[in-house]
Amino acid sequence: MGFCLAEKNYWVLLFSTLAASGFALTLFFSFCDYRYNRKTVAQHVLITGATGALGSALALGYAGPGRQLTLQGRNSEALDALAKECRTLGAQVCTKVLDLRQIQDLRQWVGDWSAENLPDLIICNAGQNTNIGPQGQGEDFRAMTALVEVNVLATMALIDGFVPALRARGHGQIAIVSSLAGYFGLPMTPTYSATKAALRVYGDALRTWLGQENIKVNVILPGYIASPMCHAMPGPKPFLWQPQRAAQVIQQGLQKNKAHISFPFPLNLGVWALSVLPVSLARPIARLFGYGS
Repeated sequence: MGFCLAEKNYWVLLFSTLAASGFALTLFFSFCDYRYNRKTVAQHVLITGATGALGSALALGYAGPGRQLTLQGRNSEALDALAKECRTLGAQVCTKVLDLRQIQDLRQWVGDWSAENLPDLIICNAGQNTNIGPQGQGEDFRAMTALVEVNVLATMALIDGFVPALRARGHGQIAIVSSLAGYFGLPMTPTYSATKAALRVYGDALRTWLGQENIKVNVILPGYIASPMCHAMPGPKPFLWQPQRAAQVIQQGLQKNKAHISFPFPLNLGVWALSVLPVSLARPIARLFGYGS
């Protein structure tokens, strides 16, 4: 019994040490972002998945006089209601009802944009989730396939379609909504975690490539945001944020052109620390916090 307690204290101490190291690194890189990145204000903003909790909050956050919004979603009624609300705030709004899994239709939509009306900021926010079920039954393969199509392939298709025009224009900004699950895979959501890891790495690579041509790329790594999708996911949801708070932090981070916009800080730090540990050590620590059996 005493040995087990001592072993547990050892892991807690090790985890705390790594967390403290991560805190120092986070402060350093935050300073670098503040020091070397200029603030920018986008006039034309494109948001995919605009009718979701975070998408709606972002749309309303950006809505205002002199701002043009292009909002994509699948639910036409919800999209029209959101557009109306944004217009009352002074924004010009265009909507597009589109299932992003229809890649050919998505590519056609992107191809129809004129060079004179390209977005200044493209927020790739659309996403889905699936899980193994409350009893750990496993994921449905059709749901897994749809998840990869929406979260990864549609995001890549959208960005790839816009990049040539943005490069020709000589400026632009692309924001990719990943997740803190992209740092450390959650056992309840294996496929979701994998897609978010793919988006994080894809965004980091794009930032290095396109940054040389004045095209900013930012990866957004939120924790738990109150939404039907979040509440449907099994497992603990510490540091749950409301969409409006998350949208405000995202907008501030995009203005500063931060490479990673990750929040909330305690969860961000903990997940980062788990990601740098060997899996054999990280998993027991994750189980202490209710992730996995």
